[in-house]
Formats: sequence, structure tokens, C-alpha cells
Amino acid sequence: MYTILHDQDEIIIRFEKDLVDDETLSRFLNHINLQSMLKKSDGDDASAHNWTACLPTGLILLRDPTLSKGSAFTRGEREALGLAGLLPPRVHTLDEQVRRILENLRKQSTDIERYVYLLALQDRNRTLFYRVLLDNIEELMPIVYTPTVGQVCFQFGHIFRRPSGIYITARDRGRIAELLGNWPNKDVQVIVITDGERILGMGDLGADGMGVPMGKLALYTVCAGIHPSLTLPVTLDMGTDNARLLNDPLYIGLQHPRIRGDLYDEMIEEFILAVQQVFPGCIIQFEDFANRNASRLIQQYRDQICCFNDDIQGTAAVTMAAIFSALRITGGALKDQRFLFLGAGEAALDTGELLVLALVAEGLSPKEARRCCWYFDSKGLVVKGRADLSGHKRLYAHDHSPVADFHEAVQALGPQAIIGVSGQPRQFTPEILETMARINDRPIIFSLSNPTSKFECTAEEAYTWTSGQAIFASGTPFAPVVTQGRTFYPSQGNNVYIFPGVGLGVMASGAAQVTDEMFLAAARAVSRNVSEEDLQNGRVYPPLSRIRQVSLDVAAAVAEQAYAGGLATKPLPGDLVEFIRGLMFEPVYRSYI
Repeated sequence: MYTILHDQDEIIIRFEKDLVDDETLSRFLNHINLQSMLKKSDGDDASAHNWTACLPTGLILLRDPTLSKGSAFTRGEREALGLAGLLPPRVHTLDEQVRRILENLRKQSTDIERYVYLLALQDRNRTLFYRVLLDNIEELMPIVYTPTVGQVCFQFGHIFRRPSGIYITARDRGRIAELLGNWPNKDVQVIVITDGERILGMGDLGADGMGVPMGKLALYTVCAGIHPSLTLPVTLDMGTDNARLLNDPLYIGLQHPRIRGDLYDEMIEEFILAVQQVFPGCIIQFEDFANRNASRLIQQYRDQICCFNDDIQGTAAVTMAAIFSALRITGGALKDQRFLFLGAGEAALDTGELLVLALVAEGLSPKEARRCCWYFDSKGLVVKGRADLSGHKRLYAHDHSPVADFHEAVQALGPQAIIGVSGQPRQFTPEILETMARINDRPIIFSLSNPTSKFECTAEEAYTWTSGQAIFASGTPFAPVVTQGRTFYPSQGNNVYIFPGVGLGVMASGAAQVTDEMFLAAARAVSRNVSEEDLQNGRVYPPLSRIRQVSLDVAAAVAEQAYAGGLATKPLPGDLVEFIRGLMFEPVYRSYI
């Protein structure tokens, strides 16, 4: 299929025209980590394919994180690639390297230090980095993402090592496409963008919020096998209103108050158009935008381009997945449940909309479906007659007398499920939990606010105050709980069950949009991956150790929905699941000779 030519400082891999097409070639290069090295070649040899991949040698190769294997380069590779003498003589396997990394990682004294250690690994050996994460996902997920990434962003300017991604500021107006064009990888298919105004419940962290897109995209690769060369983190630095950052000499962003209004909107629009120009068909994931912008931006662009907001749609889908799983435990029908949300922000309301979509599919009218969903916000129960209601919240304002206390609302409505998404800590009191257990044999208690300082109740509190009857899920991880002679394994409602698979499914199908039907299909796919044993142990999500299979099933469900809805732009493969599986990057070393 290919030949290898030595040419001074690089190895040229030439592919024969009649034996490989462009798509097969691109997939091969991804598997050997050479996608970013792909170059056009107009050689005189008529039998040669018009693509070559140029592999550097010597120290350049050794210091390239996308290509380096460190001490795992074989003796033959060391001789052929100019590495002889540049490495210690012992050749180590990938598994041995993973063992070394874990030994040193676990010696670090804080989660921040562990994060920095992993970041340094990512900067020197990407394959090893993703192998370590994939093989130890349950241990390391809290380090590379929630909750540690929130602490990381809070200190980002002080632990900054090496730039990653693209930074765009208001002074770049008119040249955003040029900035995106500076990115070395030209086949970007997933972008995560933040403006840093609402970072993981910690508020306005400005450009220091770049840690979130970086973390999200690492999870796209680890969980769904999307090759890292196809991803790009972006921060839109429109200033910050955080006084601490405005006075911090080590802050990495521009030190001026946040820009809002028309200029902000024009920058967003220019970014959207620039992505279509530079990376056509790319998925855009909006991340950690403040409420004032998050919902209106996704509503404005969701029907125009391929985009979604993980804080809104991803959170809704992962909550729906837990609801589907919980009903497998209770045996109840979705249409017979009453859900009471503590919090009425965009994520809570979008969960309601996804619930309505599922209920309508079961035969209810939209009005009947909305009667299953009740909301309690900072001013009390959302009911008709409240003058302060606006937007989608009005759709869920039902006939009921005003109630100002959440415990009273639980007593009055008798819900089967309470879902905390308010960001207000410790709101699920012992009295409320006891009441839920009194009116339900198996009360559904979802304490979904994060980070750790925001949860409505702990797993131990939920199980203890319901005498072990609670069906529990949380937004932050909790250790197993022993109570009533049983051990419960509380599930974290992590969006990682949803967004990587959604991205992979959209890529595989070439979907032109990301729809609510896709997110509902994703939620059902996640719930199907929860085994009966998982349910008996208190889990409403599958263990993270199975995340690759979960993401594959989510991707297939999303792609099927894209084809069914007429949104796919790529031909339907004969075996969709196997086609998607073939797209997934596996972090293993490939031979370069």
C-alpha cells in the first residue's frame, strides 16, 4: 500500500494511487498519528498517489508530542529515524510507560499537581497521555475534568505552561478567519468555545477559562475516540468583570471590563462564519457561557449550523438518561411521574423540554406533558399569576396557589422525583428527603449542581435520610455509601456520557444540525448501557470503565437519528456501528518502519 523513502531529515511515506483512496489514507494516518503531517505532493511519478506524509527524524521527532513514543521506540526505529544514542538503551512497552506515569502521578500531593503532571505528559507524548486516561478513566476523570478543572481555571494564569488552542479578542475583529487559519491542523471537526463568563459554577474567569475547552476535548478523544488532531479549543476573550483578575499581573487575558452588546454579538457572528470558511462542517460546542448569552446564542444558531450547548442540551440529555434508568428500578411509566425541579435556569428548562419530547412520543399532548414538570425558583413555585415569569418558564407555570418554601412544595405536589439544578448548596434537607421517602417507595433524588461546593445533598445524606430507598444521582462524584446493610454506588451525572458520543455520531453522519431528537436518542442509549447489576447497586449510569462502548452506542443512535431526519450528508454505511467503530482513535503505538 505504501513505500518509505529516506530523505535527509525526514521519512517520506508515499502511497500508491491505485491501492488507496483519500478516505482510507486519512484513516490510516490517524491511526499512526500522522494526520497533521499530511501534505500534497505533485510528484512526477505517475504511479504515486498525490499525498505523502512526512515524518521528522532525530530530536525533532522525539520532541513532537503527536509522534513521540519516548523510550518505546524500537531498536529498528531508533536506527532508521536518527534516534540512536538519543534515548536510554532499554526499550519499554506502552504498558510499562503507563505504569511509570501512574507511579509518579500518585506521588503528587494535590489534585492540581496531578493535573499539571498530566498536562506535561500531554505536551510530550499524546499517545501515552490518552492511554493513561483511557485505562484509568474512573480515577483520572475527576482530575482532568470536574471537579479539579474548576480549581485549575481559578489558578490558570499561575500554572500556565504552554499555550493550547486559539485565543480571540475584540481587537481581532475582522480577522478571526486568519487566526483560525494559523492552527496547524486543517481538518478540524470539533471546536469547543467558551467566553469564560460562567466557569463551572465559579463565575467569570475570563481567558483563564481555557482549561474547560481543553478538558472537554481531551474527553472527546478518550471517551469517543475522536482523534486529537480533529479538535480545537477556542477562548473568546471579551474581557472580564472579575476584580481579582483585573488586578492580577499573571492573568493571561486582556485586563478590561467585559464587552457586551452589539460588538459581542458581531464577534460571535464573525466567529461562526469564520469556522464555516476555515473548517466547513465543523461541530461547534458552546461551553460555560453566562445565562444571558447561552440560551439566546444556541437558539439563534442551532438551525443554521451544526452546534450545541453542552451546559443546556448535554445536561438535559444526561438527566434524561438517569430518569430512564430510574424508571427501570421503580417500574413506573414516564407519563405517570411528577418531576419537581429546584432551579429554573436554562439547563432545567431544557430538561423539561426533552421530557416533553419523550412524553409526546408516548402519546401525551404537549400541554399534558408539561403538567408533569414543575419548577421552583428563587421566588418560589412557578405558578400562573406570577408577574415576573418570562420566556419558556411561562410554559411551565401551572394552576396552583403560591408556595415560597421548597419543602412545602414537595408536600403539596407529592413528586416522584426532585431534581436539583439551582447551584444553591444543601437545599435537600433531611426533612425534604424524609418526606420524599414517605410519599414514594423509591424516591428519585438527583443532586446535580456542581462543583462540589454547590451540591444540594451528598449521597450519604440521600441514602441515610431515605433509609436506603433513594435512587440517587449527583453532579459531582461521591464514594460508595454503606447503609441499611447495603453498599450503594452513587452515579455522577457527568455530561461525558453524552457529548463525546454526540460529536462522534454527528461526524460519522455529517449531520447538518444537532437536534433535540438526537439528544433524546443519546439519553436512551446511555440508559440501555446500564445493566441490571448496575441498577441493583444503585447506579443509574454505567461505570465510566465502559465509556468507550457507551459513546459508540450514543454515536450510532445519534447518526441513526440524523439519517432518519434527513440531516445526514454522508452515505449510510452498510454497517453503521462498525463504520463508527472504525473511526475511533485507539491510543496505541504504531510502527514507523
